[in-house]
Amino acid sequence: MANAVVVLDNGAHTAKVGLANQDEPQVVPNCIMKAKSERRRAFVGNQIEECRDTSALYYILAFKRGYLLNWDTQKTVWDYIFSKDGIGCTLENRNIVITEPQMNFQSVQEAMLEMLFEEYRVAGVYKTTAADLAAFNYVADSEERTTMQSLNCIIIDIGYSFTHIVPFVLGRRVLEGIRRIDMGGKALTNHLKELISYRHLNVMDESHVVNQIKEDVCFVAEDFKQAMQVHQVDEKRRELSLDYVLPDFTTVRRGYVRVPGKPREDEEQQQTVPLCNERFTVPELLFNPSDIGVPQVGIPEAVADCLKACPWEAHRELLLNILIVGGSAQFPGFLPRLKRDLRALVPDDLEVSLICPEDPVRYAWYGGKEVATSPNFDEFVYTRDDYDEYGFQGINQR
Repeated sequence: MANAVVVLDNGAHTAKVGLANQDEPQVVPNCIMKAKSERRRAFVGNQIEECRDTSALYYILAFKRGYLLNWDTQKTVWDYIFSKDGIGCTLENRNIVITEPQMNFQSVQEAMLEMLFEEYRVAGVYKTTAADLAAFNYVADSEERTTMQSLNCIIIDIGYSFTHIVPFVLGRRVLEGIRRIDMGGKALTNHLKELISYRHLNVMDESHVVNQIKEDVCFVAEDFKQAMQVHQVDEKRRELSLDYVLPDFTTVRRGYVRVPGKPREDEEQQQTVPLCNERFTVPELLFNPSDIGVPQVGIPEAVADCLKACPWEAHRELLLNILIVGGSAQFPGFLPRLKRDLRALVPDDLEVSLICPEDPVRYAWYGGKEVATSPNFDEFVYTRDDYDEYGFQGINQR
């Protein structure tokens, strides 16, 4: 316990954190939240579970457009995480494995190292990305491969602000092949807020509730054009339509889907939102960002484009090992649709295989755990002595 390495997958929406000798991490909201019902108190991390009324929840985010820019907020969240209310230990004199976004700004990297070494007094830092940790965990889970050096795969990381497609050839990231789409879980939630507000009732201040609606009812249509014909056939419309019971934070703490034909007695007083094609038009943005004016291609086209920057002899194995991580990978129907669209974009003689782990949100953290417990981990750690001697510049020479 005294020498256990801390693993922190520091995402824009949630931070996945725990000691490397633990079985699983804690998932903590990476923000400060304020509620109308308790104006005097700020809720940090999992303290939001103590809030009686989470309507009109106001978020103060550490990340802006996918990059860590609000350091005051981040320090507040980290202070909570590394306390007795969080993982129960401090960072002082410990090594830490921590993630950062792809192509992170140098100024942000410098600020993070300075905070870890100067404020939290860590013993050493291993800085990486969630895609690298996911690839490392993929190797550890694979029965066929034994080394990272033989890995050819593509990681699709669907995050909060961005979606990244990251190819690995012989265990190394192909930097020229990394593709970024400005579409993630946050944009999907915001789009659903706009649709419900325009069609039914104003929920523009209800990000927390609408995010739950998205997680509970949304799915990916295998054929979007065909699915949009639902309004032409009453039977199909009835199959797809549902009523979502909104929480009132007295009798109902979390919203849920009303069971058709079997309304409960207390449901007559509850406010509901009728949903139909919103259920599949919102996740469709991952495949067609242009639907809301984002002039970019979707995930299938981005994967096909990233292949062009990779050696042709690796294409077969890359397409056989496409790993999808991130919260939005959990939409029902996501994998079949992605495989269908990708199949149409790559040569017919190449097979396409998609892998989505059981827990795509915490998958990268488990990769960090594998890294931290590997025999040669100490060789890759940037220590306090290194920082004192070389400053920030030394870590980029590793």
